[in-house]
Amino acid sequence: MANFLSNHNAMTHPNLQEPVQKFLRYLQQERQFSPHTLSSYKTDLFDIIQFVVPLQMTRWDDIQEKTIRAFLVAKRSNGNSTRSLNRQLSALKSFYRYLIREKCVVDQQVLSMTSLKTNRSLPKALDVDQMAKLLEISPTKPLIIRDVALIELLYSAGLRVSEIVSLNVQDLDLPQHQATVLGKGKKTRLALIGQAAMKALTHWLSIRSTLAKSEETALFVNKAGTRLSTRAVQYRLLALGIQQGIESRVSPHRLRHSFASHLLESSQDLRSVQELLGHSDLNTTQIYTKINFQHLAHVYDECHPRAHKQTKDPKP
Repeated sequence: MANFLSNHNAMTHPNLQEPVQKFLRYLQQERQFSPHTLSSYKTDLFDIIQFVVPLQMTRWDDIQEKTIRAFLVAKRSNGNSTRSLNRQLSALKSFYRYLIREKCVVDQQVLSMTSLKTNRSLPKALDVDQMAKLLEISPTKPLIIRDVALIELLYSAGLRVSEIVSLNVQDLDLPQHQATVLGKGKKTRLALIGQAAMKALTHWLSIRSTLAKSEETALFVNKAGTRLSTRAVQYRLLALGIQQGIESRVSPHRLRHSFASHLLESSQDLRSVQELLGHSDLNTTQIYTKINFQHLAHVYDECHPRAHKQTKDPKP
């Protein structure tokens, strides 16, 4: 297996570097983390190594809370965002939990460090009218039929773009209105398919063979007949959004946000939305409750008996 740190030409130390390499192998082989996630862990941990080696710290046991706080201050002074710093702190904590479990270090005070406070930005969603406008497309040509099915499924099931491009035809169970989706961490879940998406998918499947190569298993293919890429999906949605006159930038991630926001607005069932999105942590889903505050305030104003101003003085 490739050395995860071999592409860094910077100051390091074997006592610090080798445990990181073992940790990354563990994440890859046992936890099956994606290459993107592994790359982030590698960068974050190597940044810390570069910071502590000049301080004559050559063992992970040497590093204390004050050292990490100094590291975060230095990163902030270089323009790193709070979100980026919290990600690095999270990576370090995960690494220390691994080291403790492997009995490489004793319990560390680094694990008790709290994340930096941040004003978390709310996901931006298309409203219902924008979604309707986006789908006012006459599906006549094969690629347009595919695009309509793609959009309908993204919005109906709240899929990540990586999940929809990895779908195979056999993953669909149209009689049960569902699909088996491979999500983050190689975890599978069932995604529900609504009526509009069912209709669009049925139309696409009826003409898919005119594009797809005979051996291709992907549900969505490009004009060459092979699996559609993540970049191609992003490009097609952006182009269709502009074509349909949608003022907001249309992306797979925005359709996923729209799915969650609209569903939560109607149901107020946070745990169900968590399951449908494939979130492992309810805290990740809870951000959508903030989006719906305006809707809840409107319902309160309309329904609560004490919400309205008196139009005239009550009779004595």
